[in-house]
Amino acid sequence: MKISVIGCGYLGAVHAATLASMGHTVVGIDVDPAKVEQLARGAAPFHEPGLDELLRDGAATGRLTFSTSIAEARDAQLHFLCVGTPQDKTSDAADLSYLVSAARALLPHLAAGAVVVGKSTVPVGTVDMLRGILARRRDVLLGWNPEFLRQGTAVKDSLVPDRLVYGVEGGRAAAFNPSTGAPLGVTAALDAVYEPLLRAGIPRQACSFATAELIKSAANAYLATKVSFINAVSELCDAAGADVAELSEAMGLDPRIGNRYLHAGLGFGGGCLPKDIRSLRAQAAGHGADSLADWMQLVDSVNVGQRQRTVQLAAELCGGSVAGRTITVLGASFKPDTDDIRDSPALDVADRLAAAGAHVTVTDPKAVNNAWRRYPRLRFEATAARALEGAELVLLLTEWEEYRRLCPAVAGRTVRRRVVLDARNVLDPAAWQAEGWAVRGLGTSPELPQGTLPDPSRITPPEPGAGMARPAAAAHAPAHAPRQ
Repeated sequence: MKISVIGCGYLGAVHAATLASMGHTVVGIDVDPAKVEQLARGAAPFHEPGLDELLRDGAATGRLTFSTSIAEARDAQLHFLCVGTPQDKTSDAADLSYLVSAARALLPHLAAGAVVVGKSTVPVGTVDMLRGILARRRDVLLGWNPEFLRQGTAVKDSLVPDRLVYGVEGGRAAAFNPSTGAPLGVTAALDAVYEPLLRAGIPRQACSFATAELIKSAANAYLATKVSFINAVSELCDAAGADVAELSEAMGLDPRIGNRYLHAGLGFGGGCLPKDIRSLRAQAAGHGADSLADWMQLVDSVNVGQRQRTVQLAAELCGGSVAGRTITVLGASFKPDTDDIRDSPALDVADRLAAAGAHVTVTDPKAVNNAWRRYPRLRFEATAARALEGAELVLLLTEWEEYRRLCPAVAGRTVRRRVVLDARNVLDPAAWQAEGWAVRGLGTSPELPQGTLPDPSRITPPEPGAGMARPAAAAHAPAHAPRQ
């Protein structure tokens, strides 16, 4: 099929590339010339494993092109709306202005019989608004096909999804011929798009527009609830002397519960879960579903509270205050395998520590360049080796695999104090303690014994760079810029 993808951010770029890999001819449309140019030469403007390869393959076959002109979409049989729907700047509701602009810009270029399908995460009722914009084109079909991508695994999630959901006019009853069971209208068009996936056995569900609009937010809200629940329990574990890792392991063995998203730690961030639970809260309040609105408020509060709790634990590990302390933060992105720093718990904690008077150095395998201009109070290093030099406290805040695999003996050579706060609960405490480290987790460790943390005035700093190679600094690096 000939397909257009309107909006080439995290969702649209991945969707366009994977559709091209299925054999379709795809044009990606975006208003950002720099982004379009980068995508056209086979390089993603953000870090997403496997995406660059798909982009290069699509360009080499001629099946994937990108443009800033929406007129390039005029010959497409099907158009996917993949623009951003961020949280509104003045409320918890979603900002639909980009979606409205995209629909209006596309309208003059729609061929007769074209199908317009939304993929962005939107509040219930959005399709009714778009139906009004497209009202004078009665020969155009409208559908909704919510996305379920996770950053860091978005390519895999697109090529091997858990399910496909189609929101269609009239719901499930109108999606198929009642006599033959053959798909009709939007259902038939989307079946043609996803034919390789359906042939591989991926389940698909047809439903009403309202159900399709709600399903992504509801799914994310449930996952967020699991995260916030176990994080709230972890605080009780700390107070009672229990171990939340052992507790969650036992809970996860119950098939009614499962262990996915039942891992205590610093909590979630990014451009989806926080936005989606706040949007669902706003929708619930607007429809009078007060219990759900209150529930989402609690989930959000517990999640954000984990950040202040981590700051307080850092202060305890520094003898009551972080003022004047040299602290290293491992991780800047909101999760591993992405360079996205939107609503990053790691950077939020780092900035709070700096505001409290700490000297904070942050490192990350991919997100340093995105972060350093936006956080002037923080110092950034490109490598963990440089970031650890002289640290009096180390915080692991994003669970990148390279931080999970850090050698505690090597990491301890250049720090001033071997104290680590593992806010993701991913390190092996016994291995680190064997190398003289004091280890603290969230809900997993008892209070450290008195005397473990030395008075900073009595600490003799190590020789600069002792035991670790020092990478060359970037020439003419601005203040606070990362040294490569």
